[in-house]
Amino acid sequence: MASFTAKDVAELRRQTGCGMMDCKNALVEANGDFEAAVKILREKGMAASAKKQSRVAAEGLVDILTLDGKTAMIEVNTETDFVAKNESFKEFVKDLLQTIIACSPANVEALMGCAYVGSDKTVEAVLQEKTYTIGEKLSIRRFILVEGVTSTYVHGTGVTGVVISFDTDVADHPEFAEFGKNIALQAAAYNAPYLSRDTVPASVIEEEKAILLKQMEQDPKMANKPAKVLEGIVAGKLGKFFEANCLLEQAYVKDDSLTVGKYVEQSAKAMGGSIVVTGCYRYDKGEGIEKREDDLAAEVAKMVGGN
Repeated sequence: MASFTAKDVAELRRQTGCGMMDCKNALVEANGDFEAAVKILREKGMAASAKKQSRVAAEGLVDILTLDGKTAMIEVNTETDFVAKNESFKEFVKDLLQTIIACSPANVEALMGCAYVGSDKTVEAVLQEKTYTIGEKLSIRRFILVEGVTSTYVHGTGVTGVVISFDTDVADHPEFAEFGKNIALQAAAYNAPYLSRDTVPASVIEEEKAILLKQMEQDPKMANKPAKVLEGIVAGKLGKFFEANCLLEQAYVKDDSLTVGKYVEQSAKAMGGSIVVTGCYRYDKGEGIEKREDDLAAEVAKMVGGN
């Protein structure tokens, strides 16, 4: 019979975060060999992770960390909001952010091979262990890493995250932090796919023009309008498109007599320097993930043995 004590079980639980019975069974299987038991639990974590890959993980959180001149933003998904609120999960996300800043991986696949901060394990190994101990599918969906001057904002409990990057010579000005926060809040309040009209792809503009022209073709009031007039109308409507879809073209939320671009210009002048917004990055938790719709009646019927 395997020889181990209750203290061994408790220590194994402390080191791995697994349940007491899981730890006891692993020690039994390993004939009391502590390191072998750790390996068994890790292997089971891997198996648990593989079984859970077909599940939908659309909850979770978005978080941001700025350290040593670098800013990282990440979205990590879980199956339930309950797990996303767990302190252990939040710490895991924070550690991932530190790992990204330390390792500078090119993508999620590269991140998986990075050494997890404060550990000799890879991110992939720790993710598999967390999946096993938490009991839900966990997914590192995406991240960005931005170097230089940034302003950040996380809404609520990680529902939305925003990173704004700047090229500026007034980052140390006392008013810059508040200014940067205002830009980040703007981006969080009004989602804009593009930074400025110059960053909108030509294909998107052409598609929008085609839609507008098609709409006018179907409007009897536009039937006899000269081509030049129609072009002017399209240009005006494109202006509205830019206002809705470009951050710097939007009405500034704290003073709608200004665009965000004008607010940037005024702020740079007031601080006596140059400010250029170079990037706007926004993550919305679970964006684009199709959530599973459960049939409650069918589930209840199944539980009670109904058809």
